[in-house]
Amino acid sequence: MVDLSKFQATGTETCFHGRHVNPQIYAGLNGANWRLQDYVARGGYAALKKILAADGGAGMTPDQVIADVKLSALRGRGGAGFPTGLKWSFMPRAYPGPKYLVCNSDEGEPGTCKDRDILFYNPHIVIEGMAIAAYAMGIRTGYNYIHGEIFEVYQRFEEALEEARAAGFLGDNIQGSTFSFQLHAHHGFGAYICGEETALLESLEGKKGQPRFKPPFPASFGLYGKPTTINNTETFAAVPWIINHGGQAYLECGKPNNGGTKIFSVVGDVNAPGNFEIPLGTPFSKLLELAGGVKGGALKAVIPGGSSAPVLPAKTMMDLTMDYDAIAKAGSMLGSGAVIVMNDTRCMVKSLLRLSYFYQHESCGQCTPCREGTGWLWRLVDRIEHGKGKKEDLDLLDSVADNIKGRTICALGDAAAMPVQGMLKHFRDEFAHHVEHKTCLVPQVVQS
Repeated sequence: MVDLSKFQATGTETCFHGRHVNPQIYAGLNGANWRLQDYVARGGYAALKKILAADGGAGMTPDQVIADVKLSALRGRGGAGFPTGLKWSFMPRAYPGPKYLVCNSDEGEPGTCKDRDILFYNPHIVIEGMAIAAYAMGIRTGYNYIHGEIFEVYQRFEEALEEARAAGFLGDNIQGSTFSFQLHAHHGFGAYICGEETALLESLEGKKGQPRFKPPFPASFGLYGKPTTINNTETFAAVPWIINHGGQAYLECGKPNNGGTKIFSVVGDVNAPGNFEIPLGTPFSKLLELAGGVKGGALKAVIPGGSSAPVLPAKTMMDLTMDYDAIAKAGSMLGSGAVIVMNDTRCMVKSLLRLSYFYQHESCGQCTPCREGTGWLWRLVDRIEHGKGKKEDLDLLDSVADNIKGRTICALGDAAAMPVQGMLKHFRDEFAHHVEHKTCLVPQVVQS
């Protein structure tokens, strides 16, 4: 068992702080009430019973389930923000052979720590969401691919699966219906690239985790060459609430085209970091307040969607609402929901050096622009940071990033390029100062 006291003592990196706003996924959790009996006491599996008519109601057809999810405006919570109901509708329900459902729990985006809390403290909500999705798409087999560096979470999820099977919420003829669904857990080995859906499928098949060319897309050629739908952990966790309360009610929790709540991992220079579930469309200023405000200085910049999202300056962020469309319009992306807050003691050159090192380290090496380009970016930023930069290096950084972006099989190349372009766009003066004066523009203080 994991010692929960290390989380509960400070509220750091977790969801037990009581500062959520209208939570749906984290509602009622205390760190110990994760078992089936606790979940059922909170109304768990009512949505699955509802669609199967196991509660004595009329039930719901697969088309009705998909229509409700479309109405909800639920968008993929893993990073891309693709409409979930639309993705489900791509699955060929009349396909005669095996079809698969996959949950992407390979949470490896720097700054992100939301999915592990869902799986560890509310695993049955993911199981129920996956079962509902499988019913809607006519799928009989599913897998949850869990990040290998959180093995205790994988073990917890396996326990929850056993409970669900024993209670008749998984397996053959679920709750006395004609619907059957087998769900299995699979742990990875901590490779960031396996968060990319096709690399995940390759790893799940027992091969090296490297992205596939698309097309064909997983909906037509996925796991073992069969039609496959892949969604993020938080996406599946949102589904039971939608079925219980209706797609319209979920939509009204957020804003048009951005339905429901979203869990944001607020990290960096804040007084009370952690996971915060809030309605989409909530002002960033409110989220920052929930996280205790800026720590150690004034707000300088924010990376709003995990380390691969372009950085935005403080003034821009303070005017934004936390939703897909508003952040995209500002020139960044909501991404995984990791909000990395940076105060005015942070050197942007040093920050970019750390990010660039991560992406060159995690590149799988399959695509030349990414394999070579991420190394170039890191080495260029490294020499600028250490006082060896040249005047032409800034344009060269821009050029290398531009020649990586959009030229690789998967989005890791873009993920490496966008932080570079964002930093140069908004904080070019700091890079120029490093090159010209061989020192940092930011007063040197001890940075944690």
